[in-house]
Amino acid sequence: MSDPSITLDEAVNLARTGDVWLFRGHKMADRAIQMATNSPVNHVGMSVAIEDLPPLMWHAELGRSLPDVWTGARHRGAQLHDLREAVIVWAARYGQRAWLRQLDPAAAGEMEDAVLRTIARLDGTPFPSTARLASGWLLGRMPAGRNQGGGADPETAYCAQILAVTYQAMGLLPGGRPGRYDPGSFWSGDNLGLSAGFRLGGELAVRVPAGEPGMPNTPAGRPLRGQAPLP
Repeated sequence: MSDPSITLDEAVNLARTGDVWLFRGHKMADRAIQMATNSPVNHVGMSVAIEDLPPLMWHAELGRSLPDVWTGARHRGAQLHDLREAVIVWAARYGQRAWLRQLDPAAAGEMEDAVLRTIARLDGTPFPSTARLASGWLLGRMPAGRNQGGGADPETAYCAQILAVTYQAMGLLPGGRPGRYDPGSFWSGDNLGLSAGFRLGGELAVRVPAGEPGMPNTPAGRPLRGQAPLP
């Protein structure tokens, strides 16, 4: 049986606030993040699909390939992007494989308001260096009495921390210590343990059309099933 997959357009049409996007690449920077955070994936983002807004992606990255929808400017760090364009950039320009996990049940009302407040507070927060990323991840796993960092308004924040803070604001994760989360925490091989009866579905491999600029004519990769050693 083939692994479950959908096209990019299907994924965008399905987008709901709180859905998780996972990415995995093989470039040196991708491997550095995977190794620094002990994660099989190196990037994670979240869908934002509220009322008449086009489907968006809320995430943090080093690049500034797309204009930030919140500010209208291009900058590094925490950013809100057009969802379809963001996935194409990560697939075509960055050479990443993409997977979608849908939040069930769908977020609405106060949870979406919490997402917008979090974006307003954190948009533009710089992305840390790889060394600081690794140290933040390690500090997040220390006993609470020894770790005084990892607050909800970090001076620098990587992608998983931005998503964790947003999920905390939505009431989906317990408060405090968002630095303990890495991109792999949001993949089904880990036990994220969402609150209030919410869950994330299994990974759906997203097929980005070969005709998109920069895309090779290759099929989508297989979804990750276990936290195996990186190839």
